[in-house]
Amino acid sequence: MHRRNLGILVLLATLSLAGVVLTQVIWLDRAKQYEHEQVALQEQQQRQMDKQFSDRVTIALTDVTERILSITKDPSDLFDAVKQERPNYFAVTINDTIHPYLLEALLKQEFKRRNINEDFEYGIYDCFTDSIVYGNYVSLHDSARTDSSHHSRLLKLNKDGHYFGVYFPRRTSSIWKPKSGGTINWIYPAVVSFIVFAFFAYSMWVIFRQKRLGEMKNDFIGNMTHELKTPISTIALSSEVLNDPGIIKEPERLRNYARIIRSENERLRQQVERVLQLAKLDRSVPKLKVEAVDMHELITEVVQSFELLLEERSGEVFMELNATNAVVNGDRMHLTNALFNLVDNAVKYSKGSPQVRISTSNDRRTLRIDVADKGIGIRKEDIRNIFERFFRVHTGNVHDVKGFGLGLHYVSETIRSHGGKVLVKSTWGEGSIFTLELPLGKATSKT
Repeated sequence: MHRRNLGILVLLATLSLAGVVLTQVIWLDRAKQYEHEQVALQEQQQRQMDKQFSDRVTIALTDVTERILSITKDPSDLFDAVKQERPNYFAVTINDTIHPYLLEALLKQEFKRRNINEDFEYGIYDCFTDSIVYGNYVSLHDSARTDSSHHSRLLKLNKDGHYFGVYFPRRTSSIWKPKSGGTINWIYPAVVSFIVFAFFAYSMWVIFRQKRLGEMKNDFIGNMTHELKTPISTIALSSEVLNDPGIIKEPERLRNYARIIRSENERLRQQVERVLQLAKLDRSVPKLKVEAVDMHELITEVVQSFELLLEERSGEVFMELNATNAVVNGDRMHLTNALFNLVDNAVKYSKGSPQVRISTSNDRRTLRIDVADKGIGIRKEDIRNIFERFFRVHTGNVHDVKGFGLGLHYVSETIRSHGGKVLVKSTWGEGSIFTLELPLGKATSKT
């Protein structure tokens, strides 16, 4: 995918995500506004209902007061005798004491006539004891409830004279309150938005990763083409020379070109074999031919295979084989290739004369193999990527150090299949240390 197309894709995806989040915010804001409007409407309706109830109770208690005056033949006129002290408590001023049963009968009669069906309690103020004398709890629909209900302590008012109070215990509210669900209303959209954002981030990560892998594959193809063209061209030139009939008269020259063809053919074979090994490694876990392998012996063999190259570059490999137990269970061929790749990298990426140090040690049930060099090192930002397929550390000239970017990936997969791990420490410009940790004493992979 071209950089411009990728940029457009990222921009459109970002705008889509922003649109989803903005839609959620607008929807939640409108829902909250609607809820506030409903609360205001409910409060207004509740106030109207409370006022209607209060008016009906006030009228009923006023009628009860007039009937009491009529029964007691009291000629006085009690103006504004009914006072609402609380939303559910009313006090009624009277001129004399009244019998509780008479008061209860009058209250029942008036409440039924005014269609007031609420349970109520009443009490009469006793001037002699300066306290509320409890009357009764009255349920207009359930007589059993009247006898079993708990009696409340009625409010005593700070006023002189006789009065009685009426309390509605089941009428506890004066203003409607909405159910607390605002937080829950926000949680669901927040979770959905988080999931969408996580999916978006993961998709962007996959896209950029695939783009990066595509670039690495292109580099791999370019490197492979370069690596293959060189020996092919050499073989082609050598073959043309061998086609000259006069070459038979120069046996030394004939042997030299034959040696070149054989060497370049072996180089091609190794490169093809390396790619085939990687392909097998990617398809499935490699089938290992597990056997006891003495890593000290294997290290010595690998180092010996570099003698000619080290001699050409005036390099040297120092071995410090200090492990008391260097035997692991694994596939000798794969372990040899993995170690060969590490030493090969240490030699290739060394400046001037290669100086490589290979040391071994034991840590509990583990064999540690350190391959250290004084080469160009690896940048911090590249260390986390060096074990990926096709990745190559940039060294300025892309063909300065030959390779496909497959060696360290092969090392990582091979050691992992043996139940071990690969560690790396590196300082740019000073060198690197690759550490192989392999378990001792048991096979770690299935054949």
